[in-house]
Amino acid sequence: MKYITLITIAVVLNACNATKTNSQETGDVSEKYASSITAKDLKKHLYIYAGDAMEGRMTGSKGQKMAAEYLRNFYQDQNIPSPIEDLNYYQPVPASYFKRVKDAKDSENIVAYIEGSEFPDELIILSAHLDHVGMDDEGNVFNGADDDGSGTVALLEMAEAFQQAVKDGKGPKRSILFLHVTGEELGLYGSAYYTDNPLFPLANTVANLNTDMIGRIDPDKADTPNYIYLIGSDKLSQELHDVSEAVAAKYSSDLALDYKFNDENDPNRFYYRSDHYNFAKNDIPVIFYFNGVHADYHKISDTPDKIEYELMEKRTRLIFHTAWELANREVRITADKL
Repeated sequence: MKYITLITIAVVLNACNATKTNSQETGDVSEKYASSITAKDLKKHLYIYAGDAMEGRMTGSKGQKMAAEYLRNFYQDQNIPSPIEDLNYYQPVPASYFKRVKDAKDSENIVAYIEGSEFPDELIILSAHLDHVGMDDEGNVFNGADDDGSGTVALLEMAEAFQQAVKDGKGPKRSILFLHVTGEELGLYGSAYYTDNPLFPLANTVANLNTDMIGRIDPDKADTPNYIYLIGSDKLSQELHDVSEAVAAKYSSDLALDYKFNDENDPNRFYYRSDHYNFAKNDIPVIFYFNGVHADYHKISDTPDKIEYELMEKRTRLIFHTAWELANREVRITADKL
């Protein structure tokens, strides 16, 4: 009897230790992959993506086509597939779609996709706009390093982190769509085109996390630079807001979440001014991540050398952690405030 009891105790202890180890491993997974997102890599991408060679990435221009090619090549190199067909990462947006735009040209959204392991029909969309405002009549380039080169390269880094998790057998339970939209500066056209012509049913889209300008510091925040503005997180879904808050408290406690521009009476109306809004209009919960405007906003001085790369790393990791939680929680969030 004593011998059997000792064996039983040993089995129980081993089970407890295994459970503890599995719990620790699970808890460390998001942190492990988030740590692959680095200021060094963000900077490397941005100096290319927001360089003069891209000619300011005006929608439909040669420079914008070069930028789209850069994104496509990245996803191909990372073996992250397209949701359209093999090696085709372009969702064409015809010139005719750009209403009220003079001399509009054909353009394209860039899309890449990681299929979920348990709930593949449920989708998290991570978005950023790939375009900017081009060049002036004197040939000066509007580089758009912050707007929205910063959000664009943040998506690349998050995609690489998720793909590494897939390679390690720890890919997300829900699917992830990396959506680089065109025509934002002309009037949110690329995201409108996607929601009018979705690659996946909008009803299956759990949330849109939109990253537009995360590389600089609002002059009003000069004394407290460790922040990120969040807009829209509680507009349609209290669950999304609560998840966002919990993730930030766990992984980014040194980064303050500021809801200044989430106010319904905000005169800037930023909630309506970036691509997440086209998802919100379709009752999809959203978060817009934003650093606020600054003296170089929409000027030729918005260049890669002025980006706060260490801070951008923190912000990108926060967005990644939030996407990871949304993709891996057992029950999907809902638009519970409709």
